[in-house]
Amino acid sequence: MKKLMTATATSALIAGTAFAGSHGEDVKLGIILGYTGPIESIVAEMGPAAELAIKEVSDSGKLLGGKTVTAVIGDSTCVDASAATAAAERLITADGVKGIVGGDCSGVTGAMLTNVAMPNGIVMVSPSATSPGLSHTNNEDNGLFFRTAPSDARQGQVMSDILLESGITEVAVTYTNNDYGKGLADAFQASYEAAGGKITITAAHEDGKADYSAEVGALASAGGQRLVVAGYVDQGGSGIVRAALDTGAFDTFQFPDGMISDTLIEKFGSEIDGSAGQHPSPSPELAARFKEVAAAAGFNATSPFVPESYDAAALILLAMQAAGSSEPADYKDKIFDVANAPGEKIQSGELAKALEILANGGDIDYVGASGVELIGPGEAAGNYREMTVEGGKDVTVGFR
Repeated sequence: MKKLMTATATSALIAGTAFAGSHGEDVKLGIILGYTGPIESIVAEMGPAAELAIKEVSDSGKLLGGKTVTAVIGDSTCVDASAATAAAERLITADGVKGIVGGDCSGVTGAMLTNVAMPNGIVMVSPSATSPGLSHTNNEDNGLFFRTAPSDARQGQVMSDILLESGITEVAVTYTNNDYGKGLADAFQASYEAAGGKITITAAHEDGKADYSAEVGALASAGGQRLVVAGYVDQGGSGIVRAALDTGAFDTFQFPDGMISDTLIEKFGSEIDGSAGQHPSPSPELAARFKEVAAAAGFNATSPFVPESYDAAALILLAMQAAGSSEPADYKDKIFDVANAPGEKIQSGELAKALEILANGGDIDYVGASGVELIGPGEAAGNYREMTVEGGKDVTVGFR
């Protein structure tokens, strides 16, 4: 709960600063992420990024004629759909938020969308829910759901390309037993096998276990040049890696986005040298700019889904400005417009400039921190950072 309390306190500080600088009417924007649970170390960086965009807009005094913005925090837990939907219900009905940045993990995001956001007509922009099952083609979401991170249908292809280009033609796969893990495992398998790769076994694992020796034993029996771990770094994914290393079952791994953070390196260091991975990430130029913007706020701008979190909050607020209204029914159709061409390109740290352009009737093409580009209703195109572990350090190989 410590991280949740810290985030809430930060939000209160932002709100106080906003009120001090403006007498405009207040707009409340929800942030629902897994401040506790299997990705809390990642969310510890994501939350402040969303709050930074809110503060930037609020401090500008340019939103809808001078309205301030308050962040209201909710904990999705990443894995408990009941807790996540209760948090969303509270933020919407009790706190009166006009939009939600979130959720984070795919299962709880789908639950919040279906059970709370859609019945109440509330827009959700997720920075990290990547399950292909959340695509508009699979969800009748009334145009309320968007995401700034790409679908795992894309990550599955990228991961397949990385492995095959590295000469890894045979792998074992383990995935966390939920919408995220299963969706990513299926997407990867389709791409990898279509390109000639062989998967020796695909096996689910449950989070929260103290011992993963049985799961690793089955994976080891099937064999493979590398183990793909589609799990969570603060939960079962790390448990699988530890058991594999301790038993000698595998010594190199392929890590998708749920596994990549500073925590991974802190836990395993040089033990996982030679392993690789990928996660959604901006170009080097956009990353360098966002690092400068985020420096004063004191969070890691390069952690997975941090740029996407800033952008999720920014898109909602810019869409409000474009619509001239903070009501979701009015601004939901403007999100696609502000995210894409035509218009003046807007990067991180330029939200006040964007608000002014929109207030004057102009158009913007929001590039933001992550290189936002919506390729369809609610779907982000996506750019991935390819990494490897060398000498116990996370080293960037390139971008795809």
